[in-house]
Amino acid sequence: MFGKRTLGIHVRDEKNTSDSVPQVIPIPAKVTIPMSMHVGAPCTPVVKVGQEVKVGEPIGTPGGLGAPIHASVSGKVTAIQDLLMPNGSTVPAVVITSDGKQTVWEGVKPPEVHDLASFTEAVKQSGLVGLGGAGFPTWAKLTTEADTLLVNGGECEPYCTTGCRTMLDSTDDLIQGAKLVKQYTGVKKVIIAIEDSAPKALEKMQQVVRDIPDFEVKRLPARYPQGAEKMQIFNTTGRVVPDGKLPKDVGVVVMNVASVAFISEYIRTGMPLVTKAVTIDGPAVKEPKNVIAPVGMAIGEIIEAAGGCKEEPAKVIYGGPMMGGAVASLDFPMLKQNNAFLAFDEKTARLPEPTACIRCGRCVDACPMSLMPVDISKAYELKDAQGRMDLHVNLCMECGICTYVCPAKRGLAFTNRLAKGFLREQQSKNQEVKKG
Repeated sequence: MFGKRTLGIHVRDEKNTSDSVPQVIPIPAKVTIPMSMHVGAPCTPVVKVGQEVKVGEPIGTPGGLGAPIHASVSGKVTAIQDLLMPNGSTVPAVVITSDGKQTVWEGVKPPEVHDLASFTEAVKQSGLVGLGGAGFPTWAKLTTEADTLLVNGGECEPYCTTGCRTMLDSTDDLIQGAKLVKQYTGVKKVIIAIEDSAPKALEKMQQVVRDIPDFEVKRLPARYPQGAEKMQIFNTTGRVVPDGKLPKDVGVVVMNVASVAFISEYIRTGMPLVTKAVTIDGPAVKEPKNVIAPVGMAIGEIIEAAGGCKEEPAKVIYGGPMMGGAVASLDFPMLKQNNAFLAFDEKTARLPEPTACIRCGRCVDACPMSLMPVDISKAYELKDAQGRMDLHVNLCMECGICTYVCPAKRGLAFTNRLAKGFLREQQSKNQEVKKG
């Protein structure tokens, strides 16, 4: 799987906001909070229209794998409506009209933690999901099967800098959060992985962990997709996560730096995840900066509160430009796992016209998972499910490198996504046939 290709490729950093300390922006008139901001089934709303709620009050509970959802503003529930999500699913969303007071719910208090079970429950009740973008419920990662905690500070996507700011501005919480995970899960070692494109964060963290037993900072080359967990596990521990397996299966727990810092903050204050730091940047943005906004605030309002755009953006992306998705409407709300909103002008947003594949092999050479994007594309065109299985398309992490390096400007990463979806459908049909 890995080998000489592990280091990935160089992309333009565009870290324009690395020196921007996140600023708290004004509370909006209303927030729209989706009941799905995590891997797993959507939460069930536990509030009713007309009900008064306060900051930190539970408004959605999960039925299985998931994380509770809390009110990010105080005020009145004015609607519970369907919301179309970026993945095409429709989920309930709770609309809260703010009273401007930001009154904190009486139930917000530091949790009592004394063992792994109570620690895991506390992390679950905090509503924490992976803040690097994946949205996997953090409580489900906590296990005694691992021997290493890998704190992911590899912010390899262009523009995004909130991870860097966490290491610089919330250093104490980051270290304390890592200590708590180590204490209750029993991991033997903590590795903090940082790319050398964040020299200030790297230097600060190296100084901080110098005298902490079993803590280590690993400097990684600034090459995309260094922040991908399977890549980072290999580059820091030498272990390979097999297809269909999770990091814990090779003894590693991976958490984003912001997630680890939040654990400490929650154990200390009891305030669940109701705000998020995000990077506002891109060629159309007037003044790139990092801001802190309530979960559920409209993306367009966040951008305006951060200073707005120089011109009408032709495209706005949530996340980084390599793996992020285009926003269908600026009215769409910010999710827990969002870490950036990037606004692009017409010239930058315009996609080049794809041409015929010239069989140059650049996508093959660049793929960090040693896949064959050209052959996967051909198998998808032929609707050859077995061919896609033989080509291990499910190993694709949709990093976008194949599209990035393609001289013919073909959307190979998108085709890989479609191929993975088609393969899942075929496997599901085959299982139904066997049952029948």
